[in-house]
Amino acid sequence: MIKALDNKIFRVIRQQAKLQGVRAFVIGGFVRDFFLHRENNDIDIVVEGSGIELAQAVANALKVKVSVFKNFGTAMLKYHNIEVEFVGARKESYRANSRKPIVEDGTLEEDQLRRDFTINALAFSLQDEDFGTLVDPFGGIRDLNEGIIRTPLDPDTTYSDDPLRMIRAIRFATQLNFSIVPESIESIKKNRNRLSILSKERIVDELHKIMLSPTPSIGFKLLDECQLLELILPSITALKGVEMIEGKGHKDNYTHTLQVLDNVALESNNLWLRWAALLHDIGKPQTKKYDPAIGWTFHAHDFIGARMIPGIFKQLKMPLNEKMKYIQKLVELHLRPIALVTDEVTDSAVRRLLFEAGDDIDDLMILCKADITSKNDKKVEQLKKNFAHVQEKLVEVEAKDAVRNFKNPITGDLIMELYKIQPCNLIGEIKEVVKNAILDGDIPNDYDAAFALMEETAAKMGLKRE
Repeated sequence: MIKALDNKIFRVIRQQAKLQGVRAFVIGGFVRDFFLHRENNDIDIVVEGSGIELAQAVANALKVKVSVFKNFGTAMLKYHNIEVEFVGARKESYRANSRKPIVEDGTLEEDQLRRDFTINALAFSLQDEDFGTLVDPFGGIRDLNEGIIRTPLDPDTTYSDDPLRMIRAIRFATQLNFSIVPESIESIKKNRNRLSILSKERIVDELHKIMLSPTPSIGFKLLDECQLLELILPSITALKGVEMIEGKGHKDNYTHTLQVLDNVALESNNLWLRWAALLHDIGKPQTKKYDPAIGWTFHAHDFIGARMIPGIFKQLKMPLNEKMKYIQKLVELHLRPIALVTDEVTDSAVRRLLFEAGDDIDDLMILCKADITSKNDKKVEQLKKNFAHVQEKLVEVEAKDAVRNFKNPITGDLIMELYKIQPCNLIGEIKEVVKNAILDGDIPNDYDAAFALMEETAAKMGLKRE
């Protein structure tokens, strides 16, 4: 294990710990990721003594700054691209109404007991007498080799004490493609209502990590299996199920949504595009209707879904910012490229799509291509072939007409100045005529043509230049 510690920073920690007469250990994610052959530049050091004092001594030896957080008993320093956090070994106890522990000084063994999972309780010794020795009291290496998530203590204790660990278990299982042991699954179900003591911000932070995993559907299926998804995102569980009338059913929109999310994940690491994939069909339960002539319909689910997003963001205490508006835009537009696939791909329709999507057109196209799912392989193949034609048309029209982020050459101020009128509906009507003429290809996207059409339209409305 000494290979993992072949770094100047570990040698300095070892020396300074010896000078202070304390025992120090590397613990947690760095050790876990060493055995998983994953790079990790975040190092946690647990000290049987004062973590802050050891951090200060190490910082002095390395000639770097140290940040001290006395309220938490921790200190942190950065050395090149490595971030090291020091904390004194501790034991913890919990109150029923809080995930914040009562902390007391402890030993390494007591500190390992408070860790969330066996694979995160692994430690390397930094003492001279056994430098690099692995300390693994709970079989963390065995669990790494078997690909399982297990708690050091009885799972009811681990998950009830700090219910965030329930979502962390799912997050690690998703990131590492591990399984959660059955007793933990049952314990999470039993303790699910303990989520109520968590801040939404902490929950969302874990959701984001699940969302950014290579195959995020793993995490959402586990959240659902553990009965947490309905507490966190009921709008997603509402998509589940297939209703049959007169022998006609519709696709399971929940399964479809997770497939779309995974499809997007294969193409992009954009967190907010992945959120758009997760939420793209949330309007379907509200708009689902059965028409005997054509079967199941979900008319306007794109529009309804976009309107639901601010409520979801508020419920999760996520900021109602430009990221939310970006998701709303993609959800509202997600059917448009598909509609172009099934109809004749006209320049006018493409211009309007470019105009409405703006710089988000490429992300919209990723989402829409990901939305092509079916058990009929031939149907998927044909739709993707048609979709490629739409993409070619987008490039062609954009190069010719430059309507992405289109701005109307005619402004309200110009109209008011020329015709000496106050703000009124006529101004908007004139601008709309000019905009539609450009997007429909009736006039070129330039000022002179737009100005001429403005004058013609204004004259028809009885406006005269003074």
